[in-house]
Amino acid sequence: MNTNNVVKTEVVVIGAGPGGYVAAIRLAQLNKKVVLIDKDKLGGICLNYGCIPSKAMIYASEFFDKIKKSSSMGINADNVSMDFTKMQEWKDKIVFKLNKGIKLLCKQNKIKVIKGTGFFENSNRLKVTNGNDVSYIDFEKAIIAVGSKPVELQNFKFDGKKIISSTEALYLDKIPKNLVVIGGGYIGLELGTVYAKLGSKVHVVEMANQILPGFDKDIVTVLQKNLEKLNIEIYTNAKADKFENGQVVVNSKEKGKILLDADNVLVAVGRYPIADEIGLENTKIRLDDGGFVKADDNLRTDDENLYAIGDVSVGPMLAHKASSQGKFVAEMIAGNRDRYEHAVVPAVIFTDPEIATVGLDEQEAKDSGIKTKIGRFPFSASSRAMTKNETDGFVKVIADEKNNKIIGIQIIGSDASDLISEAGLAIKMNATLDDLALTIHPHPTLSESLMEAAEATMGKSIHILNPK
Repeated sequence: MNTNNVVKTEVVVIGAGPGGYVAAIRLAQLNKKVVLIDKDKLGGICLNYGCIPSKAMIYASEFFDKIKKSSSMGINADNVSMDFTKMQEWKDKIVFKLNKGIKLLCKQNKIKVIKGTGFFENSNRLKVTNGNDVSYIDFEKAIIAVGSKPVELQNFKFDGKKIISSTEALYLDKIPKNLVVIGGGYIGLELGTVYAKLGSKVHVVEMANQILPGFDKDIVTVLQKNLEKLNIEIYTNAKADKFENGQVVVNSKEKGKILLDADNVLVAVGRYPIADEIGLENTKIRLDDGGFVKADDNLRTDDENLYAIGDVSVGPMLAHKASSQGKFVAEMIAGNRDRYEHAVVPAVIFTDPEIATVGLDEQEAKDSGIKTKIGRFPFSASSRAMTKNETDGFVKVIADEKNNKIIGIQIIGSDASDLISEAGLAIKMNATLDDLALTIHPHPTLSESLMEAAEATMGKSIHILNPK
């Protein structure tokens, strides 16, 4: 081996997504020598092929749709059109700017960035391959943040053209006339909504008895009603069998065999951790039955020098979870922390309307043996929601009956993604219903609905009738 190709470092981070690059920056801030490795672009899937481009397209399509429907406010905009190519260029500029920003941050923090595929030769050495170039990293500690990939169906193998994953769905060169989405989870519904608003005829096929399986049925009811207003056809208790002659063959429990025309088939049935591709068999690390890296409560694996964060570790596959874990592990490696605090992780779905949740839902609380009290405040009673012409949805507060401690909050409605952070803070700080209800919220705002829902939970709501 050519020793010129060996780099020695204190910490190597494999994967430059929202977990990896954040961990690398925090480590550098803590005066650790860091090498960051990724086979693609800085920012990972989230920045380049997921969170950011999808939210740009969601906003653009939503803005386009609102303009077309603005006549009720006295705004007449005839012959509004979408230049899809220009929309894609706008989205790509955002991604490029953010990617460039991460490069600059890594440079300023003196992080050595190596492009290539990392493969563990043992618990202290990593082989990095980039085409014909091979190098080695000798390290003391490693953070595994390699992320996940879309699950592929046996009868719907990705070809990147007709049968596509969420990655290709964000980079189509034209709007499909007919789009079939296999999977009624958040990824399929977000992208299905985008293309429905841009003019596609969208069909969603879901095997479970509802879209967003496992979610509160009150939330699903509001969302499904709005999806149907967009002319999205939803088939639950249905299985997509094959794609032939430009059609998806679907078997529905209620409707039997259905043929759906499809210019593109978006397969969005989940994501799978990439843990089995990086040589972990050459370390002491073990994987669980789901393919996730086994780690303790402090994100340390069975190999004491190796940590796992983000999608490759057990828990929700969310960018903000990965970033939080990245910062924690960096602090732990630097000796500033000795345990991982219980994380309150909010989840957001950028459908129309948006959905955001944090903490326990009603069923989870019941399963945990917690007696609850529930309060709801509908956006139809919110003056701010009316002035925004966005009155669908509600805020639901779930509290422990014995002490009024807030244990869960669910929101479906306009700007739910921004409203949920206050809810997360309330749970993190062990706030009670009184704490939230007595916090003065500015008027008129959507945030008042959190206060009103807390009051409703105690039977003290002002702007809706309280149950007797």
